[in-house]
Amino acid sequence: MSLEVLSPGLATTVQDRGRFGYYRFGIPQGGAMDQYAAALGNRLVGNTADAAVLECTYLGPQLKTTARAVIAVTGAPVDVLVNGEPALQHARLVLEAGDELSFGMLRGGSKFFVSIAGGIDVPRVLGSRSTYPIGKLGGFEGRALQAGDVLPVGEPTPHELPVLESVPEDLLPSYDREVTVRIMLGLYDHKLTDEGLANLTEAEWTLTPVADRMGLRFDGPGAEWKREEQPFGAGQDPSNITDAGYAVGSIQIPGGTQPIVLHCDAVSGGGYAQAATVISADMDLFARMAPGAKVRFVAVTMDEALAARSERNARFARVWN
Repeated sequence: MSLEVLSPGLATTVQDRGRFGYYRFGIPQGGAMDQYAAALGNRLVGNTADAAVLECTYLGPQLKTTARAVIAVTGAPVDVLVNGEPALQHARLVLEAGDELSFGMLRGGSKFFVSIAGGIDVPRVLGSRSTYPIGKLGGFEGRALQAGDVLPVGEPTPHELPVLESVPEDLLPSYDREVTVRIMLGLYDHKLTDEGLANLTEAEWTLTPVADRMGLRFDGPGAEWKREEQPFGAGQDPSNITDAGYAVGSIQIPGGTQPIVLHCDAVSGGGYAQAATVISADMDLFARMAPGAKVRFVAVTMDEALAARSERNARFARVWN
């Protein structure tokens, strides 16, 4: 069984839960930008949680099945078409051999996902099938899909969970134009001026079109850094530091102007101060934003971040019940 790529879309890649344990060597975790939406798709088609899916950005691909297949489309709201006819999103769909799957207008967010029973069966590289395009690693030949590619699909694995025909309304993610993102301050928030810190945590920021799997840039009032003598080895700009490691979700503000949130394909270290870090429970939100989305970064405590992570884990557990 395979999927033929008739048209690749804008930036369609193979992704799974991610590649862990190599960040210290400069290899990011990668994986689906919206882990929850990808999990919903795998649940609908009867896969395990670690099966590889297609992550589609803005403009979806056109795909053709070579055999009967069970698929699901989850994530950002998009028109789903089977042989040119409308089909349901967030539902289990059965395609026959030769059927064509395509997509129309995206109506919110930026990322949606195509799951297929058996998963996209590309080789695992360092424990993951996820594509890391900058490193030409994983996925289908280490790159985004191209017309003419033929994607292998694995054999469906029977398991004990009951068939889920569609996602219950209360489990669907939302795609709002105004979003609250929770952050923990540090490691270098003390280098911001009082006004700069207030702007970061109280002002409204707008997602710019400069956004991808490595990072997302936001426009707003700026967040000024204190003018202090820079340590040896740091750059001249007050937003520079002597190189340090970056956590996934780190917020940098080069020059004190536009915050950049580092996401799943970001580098693991460098010379910009991290004013704060997005909590893990809110990282999926960035795949649910489109340019122009209004965002407020709200500082929380460690206890609040851990509670949010527990809530997220409980929501995932409901998906797999």
